[in-house]
This record gives sequence, C-alpha cells and structure tokens, in this order.
Amino acid sequence: MTEAIDALHPAVRYHLANTLRWDALRPLQEAAIAPILAGEDCLLLAPTAGGKTEAAVVPLLSRMAEEGWQDTSVLYVCPLRALLNNLQPRLNSYAAWLGRSAEVWHGDVDQPARQRILRERPDILLTTPESIEAMLVSTKVDPRVMFSGLRAIVVDEIHAFAGDDRGWHLLAVLERLTRLVGHPVQRIGLSATVGNPEDLLAWLQGGATARPRRVIAPAAASASADVDVTLDYVGSVVNAAKVIAALHEGEKRLVFVESRRRAEELGAALRERGINTFLSHSSLSASERRRSEAAFADSTDTVIVATSTLELGIDVGDLDRVIQIDSPARVSSFLQRIGRSGRRMGSTRNCLFLCTDENSVLQAAGLLERWSSGWVEPVTAPPSPRHIAAQQIMALCLQENRVGVNTWRDWWGELPLLDEHADEILAFLRREGYLESDGDFMFIGPQAERKFGRRYFSDLTAVFSAAPEFTVLSGREEVGTIEDAVLTEESAGPRIILLGGRSWQVTHIDWARRRCQVEPTALSGKARWGFSRGGLSFDITRAMRDVVLGVDPLGVRLTNRARDVLSRLREVHAHHVHRDGTAISRTGRDELRWWTWAGSAANRTLQASLPGAVAEQQRADDRSLRLRPDASRDEIIDAIANAMITQPSVNGASVAGLKFADALPPDLATATIAQRLEDQPHAKDVLSEPIVFLNE
Repeated sequence: MTEAIDALHPAVRYHLANTLRWDALRPLQEAAIAPILAGEDCLLLAPTAGGKTEAAVVPLLSRMAEEGWQDTSVLYVCPLRALLNNLQPRLNSYAAWLGRSAEVWHGDVDQPARQRILRERPDILLTTPESIEAMLVSTKVDPRVMFSGLRAIVVDEIHAFAGDDRGWHLLAVLERLTRLVGHPVQRIGLSATVGNPEDLLAWLQGGATARPRRVIAPAAASASADVDVTLDYVGSVVNAAKVIAALHEGEKRLVFVESRRRAEELGAALRERGINTFLSHSSLSASERRRSEAAFADSTDTVIVATSTLELGIDVGDLDRVIQIDSPARVSSFLQRIGRSGRRMGSTRNCLFLCTDENSVLQAAGLLERWSSGWVEPVTAPPSPRHIAAQQIMALCLQENRVGVNTWRDWWGELPLLDEHADEILAFLRREGYLESDGDFMFIGPQAERKFGRRYFSDLTAVFSAAPEFTVLSGREEVGTIEDAVLTEESAGPRIILLGGRSWQVTHIDWARRRCQVEPTALSGKARWGFSRGGLSFDITRAMRDVVLGVDPLGVRLTNRARDVLSRLREVHAHHVHRDGTAISRTGRDELRWWTWAGSAANRTLQASLPGAVAEQQRADDRSLRLRPDASRDEIIDAIANAMITQPSVNGASVAGLKFADALPPDLATATIAQRLEDQPHAKDVLSEPIVFLNE
C-alpha cells in the first residue's frame, strides 16, 4: 500500500488489506483519497471497471468514521434501478466494516422496506433523482428529518444524466435538498472518459461553483492500445446471427443493438440456431431482465443481446466478447460498451462490429476513426430547460405546501435553470390554474392536480413520458410491454408477438386495463416499437467524410467484406466530398445536393437559414441538403454568402413530446424545442468553408 492510504481511518485500512486483500490501490483510488477527505467536489474519471465506486466510497467511509456522521449521510445516485440493485450488496458490505449500512430506495421498493428505511435510516442510501423528488414531496416522508445528516452525494454515470433533461432535474432537486438540510453537501461525480471534464464538474456543482473542485483522471493509455476491434459487414440480422453462432463457441458474448426491435429479432434468430440467448431492454419486465442478467452472469457458452440498458456498469460477470450490431451514434457509448470486456487478468478489451447495411459500415468507420484518434464527445446539458423550471416550481409548492411569491427563486440559488423567462413561466402557471395564490404565498392549483395528480403526483417527478404500452402476461407472470399498434393492426390469423426473444400468441386483450394474456407458440412473431434516430453529430459525420476520402481508422481490423463496402462507398461518394470544404453536385436533372457532411443539427439550421435555395418539404439528413434543382450556381453562392442563421421550424408533434410543455407559454415551448434542434456554431463553420461544384 502507498502513503495515500495512511490518511484513511484505521478500520478502513484494516478491511482493505484483510477483507478485500488489496495489496495496492488503483491510480484513481489513490489520487481520490486526499481531495475527498478534504471535502472537495470531485469528478472521478476512469474506463468501465476502473474502480470508480471504491475510489469515491472508501474515502467517504473514512470521513464517516472520523467525523462521526450519523443517519443517512451519503446519497449514491444512479440513472438505472438495476444498477442500484447491483451495487447495494457491495456497498452494504463496505459499510458493514464500520457497523454501518447501505439500502436501496426506488420505485420497485415495497412499502414495508420503505418503512424500515424511514425508521432505521441507513448510512448510505442508493436512489434515483426521481425517488429523491418523490421523497421531497411525499406526505409519508419528512425530508428534513430523513436527510438531516446528509454530508455527501455521489452521482454515478454522471454523463448519462448531464446530456439530457434528467441532468437538469437532478441538479434542481439537489439544490432544493441542500437548502432543506441547511449546510453544504459535497458532490462527487463518477464517469467514463468525457471530452470536457472541467465543464462537467462545474455543471455538477450547480449554483455552488465557488466551492473547491478537482477533476481526478489518472493518465490512461491511448484509445487503441491493447484493444482488439474488428469491423465486418454481414448484410442482415439473420447473417449477424449466423456469424455470432459460428464464432467464439464456448465463450460469453454481450451483443449491443440500437433498438428494442433489433434486440428481439436477433434474440429470436440466435435461439433458432440453438444458441443459449438472453435479452435485456427497457420493455422487458424487471424480473425478466434480472433473470437474464443473473443467468448470463452464471453461464459460460451464452449470448446476451442488450440495448443501452447494459451499457452502464451493471455486473454481468466476466465477458469474453463484446459484439456491436451496426454502430452507436457516440464514441462515449462505444467506450462504455468495449469497457465491459477485458476485465479478467490476461484478457483484452475487444469489440466486433457486425454491420447489417452499407451505411452502417461508413458510420462505424467514422466513429472508430474518431475513437482511434483519442477524441470523445463533450457532454453538454440541453439548452433552455424551461419545462423543467415549470416542473420544479410546481414540485416545490407540493414540497412546502405553500411558497412565497417573492422567495421561490431562493430554492435554486445560482443554478442556471431559471432564465430571463422565469417570471413569464410563473405568471403562466398562475394564470392557467397550475398554481393558486393567497396573499404572498402560492400553492398547487387544480390544473396541476388534474394533469399530474394521479398516485400523488408521481407523474410530476419524472421528466420523460413513455408512450403508453400494454402489459404482456403469461399466466400471472409479467413478460414485458408492447406498443398498442401490435394489437390494433389487422391480422389474418392468430396474433403473434415477439417479446423476450420468444414468440407468443395473444389469447386475450383487456383493453380497459391495458393488459394482454399470451401463451408460448412455435409460430414466428414480430416486434414493433417506435424508433427515432436522433441524428449524428458534426464530428462523427465529418469523420465519415474523412473515411470516404480514404482514411481508415487506426488500430482497427477491417475484414475483406468491410473493405469491399468502403471501396464501393468511396466510389459512390466520389463527387460528394471535398477535402477542404463542401461539395455541391447534381445527380440527375431533378436533384441538386449540397454535401455538407455537417450532422443533422447543423443541416437543420442551414436548411432554415437558406429558404430561397433549399428545396421545400425535405428532412435534413446528416450528410447533405437538397437544393432547388433549378437554382443556378450564382444563386446558390449568393444565398450562402448572405445567409442569416435562423432557428429550425418546429412542428406540433415535437412540442407535444416535451414533457410539461403544457405548463409553458406556447411560444416558449416552441422556442425551447427550436434551440435543441439547432447547431449554430457548426452551421456558421459550414457557411464559411469553400464550396466546390462537382459533377454538374
């Protein structure tokens, strides 16, 4: 052991050496001791399985013992319930070194367990932001008592929060919680590699950016060192199943896919070939997912097919192989996924890409080119979280019963959640009946009760709305959920669905309770869920352009099939790329395209900024914009030279998809969506680049 460990409490040192039998700390664990013991806010960065949990928890246990922390003094926040369930036994065993305890509180925890937690108050409480919010507004929990001893908050997989509205919700809830307990609370974030760690840590601090903070990220090896990555083209899901069945016999394989439908299709295809296969995705019941994860952890010759549900640190044992069907949209996702392999001594991190179409080969090659150069996306919070501000104002009124008209802002301090439109949002909430007033105080109104009041405002604690689905039951056992369309579309014969990688015949539908009974069948079923690809970033799309221009990702083995596809794509796009700028080419009399290779958000912004030059009624893609076919060269050059950056137009469906949009003035809801669809900086970059006309 090193000198750093000498700063820890003697009981903690004893158990590290004698219970865990550690003869040394990992670099991150060693580097984290001093700043965490000093109470600094920290961001701990390391690859998957890099020891981040222990790096945070061990020094906190030491402070707990040295400083005599009492009751619930540490909150451990995760994005997934399954991850909390997975971590609890380990953290409880560490807490037991000091005669302390760790418990889980989330939506699946039953009432008796909650009552026990309220009575006995564990030292470490593992939970989600939604559950913290629910406790703050609950009539059965006194948060001032429950969290009176709170001293530190650990946010695991912080990048999974910060990139969407759950991050804003988390920060807003933490600000209210800190004000409630009346003293500073240390914040520690855990993450895999990100492109902007200092910004991410400042974000985690919320309104307390003056507090001491430190990013702890021991130097890591280069991205492609000691890594086995192969890119292959297989042409279909069925062929992917054939390859997986034929390769790596006797090994444990984790296969990532980009949609629930693809998971079901691949799972069924593997089972048809006699492969021991399990599935994990968000529409399977919690018990079904737990069974899959437990069986997979204990098996050897097996495959688990998963969406991003298994991207975030859930322990599924020692893997032999990671396989990726097609390509994720982000390098950070790839890092999470490949980090699930290579954990055993002497093993190597690995990933085999099996692409089912040619465009996926190009996307995967572009992503791997960025990865091999050491680039990772910055994690940025969505702009203008005005709908979260509306939600928080209502939740605060529930929490406090009544809130001062002149003091409500104080609950969030300097958190940049309440922008210059905050007073306008509050006025709208009062005008529309979401809030009511009595003198200098506000309280929850009838409109909020009508929209969000079910099950004591449980819908108000979550910032995303899931599409309504039917619960699928085999006898009394829940299998998962399916979309309405699977049950309402016309069917000539028996209605067969695919769920959990198995086919089921629907035997009864309870439309009122939204349940359907099923029984196993040998007939082939189908899976169906809505899937909307969010689009690719500027950086990944530009990397795809580099691949078209002849760049191959370093340290990646390309199979002959993948090389053949890239050769074809380089020929196809020969007149669509320009090394120093953008290209405009005509593909027939009726189509003129501007090949920006700028990503979907920048192209949406360009489309809105060039109304006279861009063809009408088109959907911007990642690579190009369709121009007016009758536009002359001079017209196009003039339009681009004089373009005024404009926000993309927003349709009603987009606004409806924003939870709590009804609690915003309509113009603010529309402006919020527009700001999230645009990419002004990269649109401006494209407008300033040279343009070459090719193949006119």
